[in-house]
Amino acid sequence: MPSKTRAHIAVLAANFIFGVNFSTVKYITPSVIKPFGLNVCRVSISLVLFWILYLLKPSKAGIAKKDIPLFILCAITGVAINQLFFIKGLSLTTSIHASLLSLSTPIIVTIVAAWLLKENLTMFKLTGLALGISGAGILIAKRASANTGSNILLGDILVIINAVSYGFYFVLVRPLMQRYTPLHVIRWVFTLGALIIIPIGWNQFSATDWTSFSLYHWLCFLFVTLGATFLAYLFNTYGVSTLGPSITGAYIYTQPVFAAIIAILFLGERFDMYKGIAAVLILAGVYIVNMKRKAV
Repeated sequence: MPSKTRAHIAVLAANFIFGVNFSTVKYITPSVIKPFGLNVCRVSISLVLFWILYLLKPSKAGIAKKDIPLFILCAITGVAINQLFFIKGLSLTTSIHASLLSLSTPIIVTIVAAWLLKENLTMFKLTGLALGISGAGILIAKRASANTGSNILLGDILVIINAVSYGFYFVLVRPLMQRYTPLHVIRWVFTLGALIIIPIGWNQFSATDWTSFSLYHWLCFLFVTLGATFLAYLFNTYGVSTLGPSITGAYIYTQPVFAAIIAILFLGERFDMYKGIAAVLILAGVYIVNMKRKAV
């Protein structure tokens, strides 16, 4: 099988895992494990596995002294804030809301790049930004009651903060990806991010009653910690190295599809007219922003 075909399959698998993860996380948190406690498990297990990969295939291990501040910023935005706010927000809102709002990341990347990298914000890009922000606004304003969301408004806001943080990460990590391999960057970003997440989530982690886990809880836990963290990051890293960031990033549009199907089938969520309108606006905004970026 050609390497590009394998890469496409890997990236599609990663986004399928991310899509299913929206419902899987909601099944175990906060019912059997609190959000920050789950983050401790996600980061710790993935960190150990990333370093095991290094031991199996040793390569350059360290980072240049001048790059340490940038690695720390990437750890804060790409791991600490991103994962803490995502899991907490998802535990409060619905899977469909969270998956659609997560699509705002490419739009936020455009805003951050215009601010930090001085990229031009043309009328075409501004139109795309307006559409995407309007779609997110509809989701937040139309917060109908749902049996899978205890505080949808707060959850939506936290998911947006997660998307903003991840948008900053995508911009900040660009120079590091040019100087190091993607796996090297992710290994150190997780290492530094763990130093933040573990102290914050330790109380919730230590308070977890592991005896209350059923077999299905354990399966979901393994899926979240191994599949949606370690494997999905590996698959996306392989995609970036083989297909490039643009093609790999385009697969994010499949996540809400997978998330909606799983949430409707297993969590009883509904995909109503308002979610449909919001989805169209967000997707149109992301499409316009990215089309313009390619055309420049």
